[in-house]
Amino acid sequence: MSRLVVVTGAASGIGASVRSLFEGRGDRVLGVDLKDVEVCADLSTAEGRAAAVAGVLEASGGVVDAVVTCAGLSGSSPALPPVNFFGTTDLVAGLRPALAAAPAPRVVLVGSISATQPVDQALVDALLAGDAAEAARLTDAAIADGRPQQLYPSSKSALTQWARSTAVTPGWADAGIALNVVAPGVVLTAMTAALVTDPRMKQVMDAAVPMPLHGYSAPEDVARVIGFLASPEVTHVTGQVLYVDGGAEATLRPATAF
Repeated sequence: MSRLVVVTGAASGIGASVRSLFEGRGDRVLGVDLKDVEVCADLSTAEGRAAAVAGVLEASGGVVDAVVTCAGLSGSSPALPPVNFFGTTDLVAGLRPALAAAPAPRVVLVGSISATQPVDQALVDALLAGDAAEAARLTDAAIADGRPQQLYPSSKSALTQWARSTAVTPGWADAGIALNVVAPGVVLTAMTAALVTDPRMKQVMDAAVPMPLHGYSAPEDVARVIGFLASPEVTHVTGQVLYVDGGAEATLRPATAF
């Protein structure tokens, strides 16, 4: 039976691979991105996120079988935390009633192995509190202080914590909505191309994200795991973080960290 799947960041990278996987299964995909998709919206702004929710609800008729959030930024842009965190949480929360109306609703968020690395705790706290203004202030401060490298792990840490706590709150698990996180290591996309081709940066990345099993992954490798978690047959998994990282998390953290 065909399902309706919403995929953010569907125009490129992991999102494009996820789209291809679901369409190959015969599902209908509603892509959300800046351009070249069914619902064009800027997830870095509250207005854009509201427009994305409205666009999906109109196109779906109010019933959504699955949501996969692949949209994200890296680097030092002030838009990074709002896209990576609010661009997922606001969208998923806005679509919760449409998910609850489906027979086997699934939500899969794209996190990151970087969520296990040092973060700006104040920024994480502001994101989890839903304080966009404070998060913006702290983002600007991190950039001004020469700490832009903390923005990405902070946004992904907050996202992972949000998913784990939200998954078991009223309106989610009790409505049959499974909410999980897939956390990739280094994925070979346009976002990482400049890093993996720079010998100095590649050396840094290999130390920060060691991937003993098969090395760097392709977007399709991540998409297949997302497809598993989003399938209606997976009935009792929620609030979990599944690392698709070639063994990086197991290498970097003690065996007791589970």
